[in-house]
Order: sequence, then structure tokens, then C-alpha cells
Amino acid sequence: MNADFMEALDVLENDKGIDKEIVLEAIEAALISAYKRNFNQAQNVRVDVNRDTGSIHVFARKEVVEEVFDPRLEISQEEAQAISPSYELDDVVEMEVTPKNFGRIAAQTAKQVVTQRVREAERGIIYSDFIDREEDIMTGIVQRQDHRFIYVDLGKVEALLPQSEQMQNETYNHNDRLKAYITKVEKTTKGPQIVISRTHPGLLKRLFELEVPEIYDGTVEIISVAREAGDRSKISVYADDPEVDPVGSCVGPNGQRVQTIVKELKGEKIDIVQWSDNPVEYVANSLSPAKALDVQVNEEEKSTLVVVPDYQLSLAIGKRGQNARLAAKLTGWKIDIKSETEAEDLGIFSPEDAEEIPVTSTSIDLDTEDL
Repeated sequence: MNADFMEALDVLENDKGIDKEIVLEAIEAALISAYKRNFNQAQNVRVDVNRDTGSIHVFARKEVVEEVFDPRLEISQEEAQAISPSYELDDVVEMEVTPKNFGRIAAQTAKQVVTQRVREAERGIIYSDFIDREEDIMTGIVQRQDHRFIYVDLGKVEALLPQSEQMQNETYNHNDRLKAYITKVEKTTKGPQIVISRTHPGLLKRLFELEVPEIYDGTVEIISVAREAGDRSKISVYADDPEVDPVGSCVGPNGQRVQTIVKELKGEKIDIVQWSDNPVEYVANSLSPAKALDVQVNEEEKSTLVVVPDYQLSLAIGKRGQNARLAAKLTGWKIDIKSETEAEDLGIFSPEDAEEIPVTSTSIDLDTEDL
């Protein structure tokens, strides 16, 4: 190594943020191993790299003893004092043992160390960049797939999309662009590992933040999200300002905002519900597109009994109970749904009380022909 190499380390420190002193200490440690390996030496040695010139010196370190048992590690007091009268018992004597052809080995070793340190630094930078993006959304390009993962290029790193996080209604082809939610960023021996999802409720929330300026600036707040990815989702929104329509803001002019999200999610139906601190209104809204005639609340059990018109019972419950299930997940309330006739027979509802509760919500889905 020479002065040019030391200058290169200075450049590396400035460009990559890799501490020059840490690199040199790593080189010295690696050179000790290289010396012992290449020259079959078992003695205790120290390697010194001159910080100005880059020159390398190897020193054997021997302890001063009265009687020498291992000449590789020990030196007699008489021999030590022949080198310098100041040496006493238990002192350590250093003698240069730099091999003539050690320069070539040193250069190779230094290159390996620097390469490794650069790789580690780059991995550290990538980790630092992506740890701040956890629970955020990014756009990537599908690269390849195997039986476990879809591999998605996020620019600096290849993220993993596990089977469990893939939407059942979409296929992934090479060079497809897609938006994904970052669920986990962790360090591994092979570098940062980024795990992404297409099914996480957070993806829907982030997509609305991207498409709806009122959500991004805080005018409209997303309170809750319930999602069965690829099929149907519900999202509840709220605005402090009574002049702002939170549901209308999310739908957008002619439904453009929410339709953009539906297209990104390959036709997933989305119900946008206005949040209310009144459980009667909130639960009624959550069952959209069905209309509720009555909502009876049990605060202690945090459960509700909802009465709907006979012709809307199947709509309120949904296919395989999906609508009711998502509404319960969205509101955090247990929901029991009864038809008007059944509720009347049970004596828990009277036709005279029948009056549809005003619902503030909208349901959006696209035909596959629109995608």
C-alpha cells in the first residue's frame, strides 16, 4: 500500500461516510491473520499501517521472562536487554519481522477489507433509508418469483412479497409496476431485508393519503380500516370542520379519487363510511350499502342489534357474512342483524318505529372491464 491508497480511504470516508480509522484498524487485524496463515507463524504479532505513507510493518511481540519455554512468545531478559537496557521482566519486546514479499499479500488483504467495509456501509445506508419507510407505501417493479416470494425491485434493494401478503385476485408478471406496503425492515447477514404486502389494511390507508389531499393535510382523518384484500374493504373517515364532507372528499369529482384506488387494487370494492361518536349512526353507516331501520346498543357488551328491511337482509349480511364481518371489524362493535319481520316476531321492533336511519357512506366498485 502507498500514499495513494491512503488518499483513496479519505475519498471513501467523504463519499460513503466510512470512518478511515475503523477501516485501517480492520486492515491491521486482517493482516495479522494473513501473516500467520501465509507464513505459518504462531507468534504474537502486531501490524502497523502508517497513516501518512501507507507503509506496513509487522512486529513480533515477546514477553520478557527469566526462562524461555516458547521462543515464539518469550524472550530472555538477557536478550531483551541486549536490544535495550531498559527492558525488565514481564515487559513486552517488539521486533520487526516484516517478510520481504508481504506487500502483495497486504494489498490483496486490504482490498478485501475495504470491499467488505464498503458493502457493509452501503447496506447500513439502505437499512437507514428503509427503516424510516416502515409502514409506508412504495412503488416497485416485479423482477421474479418462486414458490415463496415475489421479488420486487424498490430501486436500492429487492423487497420480498410473501405468498401470504399477495392478493388472491391478481397475478404478478415480470416488469409489472405495483404499489406495496412495507411491513418489516430488518438487518440480516446478507443485508437489509424488506418485506412488503399487498393485503395489509395500511396499504389502503396510504393509497387514500396519496389520492386525497384533504387526508394528507389533516382536514379529513381516517379513523379505521377493515379489509379483506382483493374483495371488499371499508374505511371510516371524519372531519372536524362541518363544512367539509369527508366521504365526498374521498370519493372525489365523479368518483375519480376512489376509482384510482380501486383500479390499483384490481377492482376491490370499497365502502367509505362517515365516522360518528354515536354508535347508532356509526354502525348504521358501516353496514352500507344496506339501510338500517333501527340500531339497539348494549354498551356493557359493546354489541348492537340492527334491524333492516326484509328485502335488504342478505345485503346487510353480505356474501358469506362479509358485509357484517367487515362492519364489526371497522366499528369495533359486535353486530347482530335481524330482518324487520323477524325482529317484530321477537317483539324487539315495532313497524310503527320503522324509519330508515340516515346513512352517510358510499360504496365503490368497478367492473373488470373497467380495469
